[in-house]
Amino acid sequence: MTGSVKSVVIGTAGHIDHGKTTLVRALTGVDTDRLPEEKRRGITIDLGFASMDALAPDQNPLRISFVDVPGHKLFIRNMLAGAGCTDAVLLVISAEEGVKPQTEEHLAICSLLGIHRGLTVITKADAVSPSRLEEVYSAVRTFLSGTFLDVDHARILPVSARTGQGLDELRGELISLAMKTVANNPDHLPRLPLDRAFVMKGFGTVVTGTLFSGELHVGETLALEPGNRVVRIRGMQTHGRTEEHVRSGSRVALNLAGIDVSEVNRGQTLVAPETLAAVTTIDVEASLLPASSNLRHRSRVHFHAFTSDTLATVSLYGYNAVEPGTDRFIRLRLDKPVALIPGDRFVLRQCSPAATIGGGFVLDAYPLANLRKARCLSWLEALKDASIEEQLFLRVGRRGTTGFTVRELMAETGMTREAIYRTTEPLVSSKRLLRVTDGTLLTSEAFAAAIESIVSRLKSAGINRSALKGQTALNTEIFDFVIEYLTCEKRLRLQGERVASPGAEPEIADEDLKLRTAIASIYEVAGLAAPATSEVAVSLGLGDADMRRLMTLLLRDKILVKMGLNALYIHHSALEQLRTRISELHGHTIDVARFKQITGLSRKYAIPLLEYLDRERITRKDKDQRLVL
Repeated sequence: MTGSVKSVVIGTAGHIDHGKTTLVRALTGVDTDRLPEEKRRGITIDLGFASMDALAPDQNPLRISFVDVPGHKLFIRNMLAGAGCTDAVLLVISAEEGVKPQTEEHLAICSLLGIHRGLTVITKADAVSPSRLEEVYSAVRTFLSGTFLDVDHARILPVSARTGQGLDELRGELISLAMKTVANNPDHLPRLPLDRAFVMKGFGTVVTGTLFSGELHVGETLALEPGNRVVRIRGMQTHGRTEEHVRSGSRVALNLAGIDVSEVNRGQTLVAPETLAAVTTIDVEASLLPASSNLRHRSRVHFHAFTSDTLATVSLYGYNAVEPGTDRFIRLRLDKPVALIPGDRFVLRQCSPAATIGGGFVLDAYPLANLRKARCLSWLEALKDASIEEQLFLRVGRRGTTGFTVRELMAETGMTREAIYRTTEPLVSSKRLLRVTDGTLLTSEAFAAAIESIVSRLKSAGINRSALKGQTALNTEIFDFVIEYLTCEKRLRLQGERVASPGAEPEIADEDLKLRTAIASIYEVAGLAAPATSEVAVSLGLGDADMRRLMTLLLRDKILVKMGLNALYIHHSALEQLRTRISELHGHTIDVARFKQITGLSRKYAIPLLEYLDRERITRKDKDQRLVL
């Protein structure tokens, strides 16, 4: 059913006691003040939700969802949680009071969040004289001049929720506004930022939110970020109606199986499993409001995106402070992980005194560690105005000869697998990108660099293939791809396990080479669960002295790697596969038990391997947990 219903979400905005909740009730029949304290004090404290069903001009069903936000300055945090997922805004201004401080701040927040459609309503029109109403109308027109709610683009409607004055006209304008609202990009993976979590008797854990992108189906599995907690959709509703399937732009309530309500919080995000992960370091373009103060290097700010908020530390490119009314590339280090992708909007508020100072959008949610600032800044400048196709090219390009898998691109961009394949196809056809395998992309420049790295190390007498791979530091996929290419092009020759220049004479393998190859083969087949050297020596009939000598040669050529102090040796290819597998969990945390579950290994192997990943900066230990970097 939902597939034929166009759904849009409109958020209210405005000063406290200007009639937002009363207006929504007049339009929908729903009182969005649900908390006892809200009833007692007569003000909105937390988010409220209601909907209005209508028919579009083409007679197709239309569902307009309202997110009613608090107007009091003490509850700006809750207002931001509601405004972050709306398609348009209904700015409410009382005819009795006119434009007030929260009117100004709410409109600024909407602009910073990229909202560019809406309506302005002057409420309580029946409570003032015609001359006062005209005076307020004129003041509102002046206030909105130059904003996205300027009267040249959006109407200003006087209404009265008490008498019904102007409500029919407002409903018509809301329908027109909903029809102009464009659905979120279908090329993006599903994301549901959560704004509520509660227990419903007989059902268990229920969460609500606005489906920002993608589609959801009853029965499918999702992951809760941060934390990568797997849950299943047991049931689904939109404004009390049971649904089997919903699309982006819908207000949705999910009955979740596999999680207790105590483990769910506002600010978390439901995503498709093994796709997006919450992050703590982002590069952004930030804009400061003209009335804000300077933003200095290492400043602490409140960061708000969708329904999440956290403290963050500002890292400036260039260190000189950001001036009010200007734009700047900055890096934000978030105190708590948040699920973010490029293009996501955010708002910044200063800590003391509390005030909105600016906002912007995410450029990169996966900045490369240890990349020089000048190079990073240049890359961000190129990325900012690039087409989607060029953005993907830039993201693959900065990975150099490592290449970039489609799965990694999905996590970094939030795009679906199909969209990535479709968008990169022209780049592959023009040979600017090479598809090493179905899952890995490499730029032509990186391919040339990988070729040079191999060819420059070739010796006339040849070099062991594993040793050559270790010297080039290429991963197995890229290395094998380039070797196969060079072999086909007759720019090198394979002699068993040795790689030689095309004119090299075949080498007669000595006994040591055969034994080294045999030992390496045993460890390669064993993978991470490697045998003890004594077991290998017995199987090959080698004495202790010969085994030590051959193991030393294998370690020197980086074919085997020693783990810890317990004489545990692992083949380099197994370690490379482990690095790739764990790196795919970027932003997640794992402990020893989770690592053992992932690898199927006992503690004997798990501890030294985790210590290896720490040394290689794939993970970072924090008490009993490890963060995948």
